[in-house]
Amino acid sequence: MSSLPASPPFTVDIVVYPGFKALEAVGPLSVFDYANLHLARRGLGPGYQVSVVAEQTGLVRSDTVMALEATRQAGAGPEPDVALIVGSRHIEQALEASPGLVAWAARTAPQVGRMVALCSGCFFLAAAGLLDGRPAATHWSVTELLRQRYPRVQVDPDAIYVRSGKFWTSAGVTAGIDLALALVEEDFGHALALEVARDLVMYLKRPGGQSQFSVHLASQATRHPGIREVQAWVLSHLDQPITLAALASQAAMSERNFRRVFAQECGQSPSEFIETARLEGARRLLEEGAGLPVKAVAARVGFQSEQALRALFIRRLGVTPQAYRERFGEAP
Repeated sequence: MSSLPASPPFTVDIVVYPGFKALEAVGPLSVFDYANLHLARRGLGPGYQVSVVAEQTGLVRSDTVMALEATRQAGAGPEPDVALIVGSRHIEQALEASPGLVAWAARTAPQVGRMVALCSGCFFLAAAGLLDGRPAATHWSVTELLRQRYPRVQVDPDAIYVRSGKFWTSAGVTAGIDLALALVEEDFGHALALEVARDLVMYLKRPGGQSQFSVHLASQATRHPGIREVQAWVLSHLDQPITLAALASQAAMSERNFRRVFAQECGQSPSEFIETARLEGARRLLEEGAGLPVKAVAARVGFQSEQALRALFIRRLGVTPQAYRERFGEAP
């Protein structure tokens, strides 16, 4: 457990702008508020002092009928301990409409303890060059846009949240609550963060670990019935050898046509889909099967060796299977 903060508590600036995602502001704000409540029950002072800030003070309309009142201009006054900028449904328009926030991010980052961007809010950090060479998460719908606009950012399309030094980024909407809980856990320990999660009726760490957009859900969204059936077969036969020829035959297509149609329908090649399915299957086993050896996990998702699974985890997630289990797995 981290040492308790000195007085005054951790200051948190939640940065909003016209069209911000309401839940991404209110969700973390609620997490910090519940953390203060539980600290008070322990006879302690508040752990977080939260302010809503914007380029201009006053009411700022969200993407819903709700508006939040910004009581201070971003960058005015002392810098907070935590600066948190939320995302937008229309991030490209938001960037054009609020260019001052890019300059704010560049100016503020060196002076704050933690710089947090939720969902597409990471585009403001990326535009300021703060995420160059760093891993980052964002909403699944704009991962490709983030890659295209800011190729130096190491986009992790499968993460709920990512920490890289002082920079924290998250996936979309409710993932901001996951990230806020992680901040509370870092500041005040596992027990208090768990109490907050219980108040919010949610997991402290989601089942499925970092996965925000399951390959199973993606396969259900595929429009072509033949391709959808092939995807379902792959997902139920991960422990078996899977060849392009076999899949094309099952879809009653030539290999060349199958590869083309699959990529058109799914946005990835058959081999990429199989790899992602095996990775997700391995993650699920590591999360839920505390007593299952990593070698057995590898075999169950179609790898010939533990080393092959390890290489995939390091390449795609940046951690070994064992380290992943220690972070996201159930206690034995």
